Amino acid sequence: MTDTPSRPRRTVLVLLGAAVAGIVAGAVAVYVMVSGERNGDVASAECGAAVEAAARAAPHAKGEVAAFRVASAPRSLADLAFTDPDSKPVTLASLGHDAVLVNIWATWCVPCREEMPTLDRLEADLGDETFAVVPVNIDLNATDRAKAFLEEIGIAHLPFYSDPSGKLFQDLKRKGMAIGLPTTLLVDGKGCEIGILEGPAEWDSNDAKALIRAAAGV
Repeated sequence: MTDTPSRPRRTVLVLLGAAVAGIVAGAVAVYVMVSGERNGDVASAECGAAVEAAARAAPHAKGEVAAFRVASAPRSLADLAFTDPDSKPVTLASLGHDAVLVNIWATWCVPCREEMPTLDRLEADLGDETFAVVPVNIDLNATDRAKAFLEEIGIAHLPFYSDPSGKLFQDLKRKGMAIGLPTTLLVDGKGCEIGILEGPAEWDSNDAKALIRAAAGV
């Protein structure tokens, strides 16, 4: 039979246990704070160029692109994936430009259809090794219909990117970055967000071009 500790001894044991628990909790808190700071530093370092690009773009979010929301703390979207014109998988980080305007669209979205020619003209005017327009169609398993629409309206400068699974749009929704279509993201060469515009815009306007040139640093 085990002896029951006396009252003074039980009190000491309780106090000792509380002290140990406090030390452990404090150590965990310090670890979490330090770990969080380190993670923040890593994220900041990864998207440092996007922070600078967003600052350059901010004064130009006006006029035809007044609805463009500049990222106050750019996040990495590098792993967001879809397929290229050859139906091969790509990510935002693999597109190879200093700045990329990613337009999420579908044929059943009337504003998307209406703004597509402005994106085509923007690509014709500014598209080069520094900047590109990347329209990503999300018609579910209907890429032929989407291609036929682009041909019908005379789109000549935009490559055909797609995500027939719709996963790209759902990933953006989970990040709180997409409510409806069209949704247009401006990202840097590492896939870090510079800003976003939800809804249609006149992308071939002087306002839009000034914003993009500022973000791309050209």
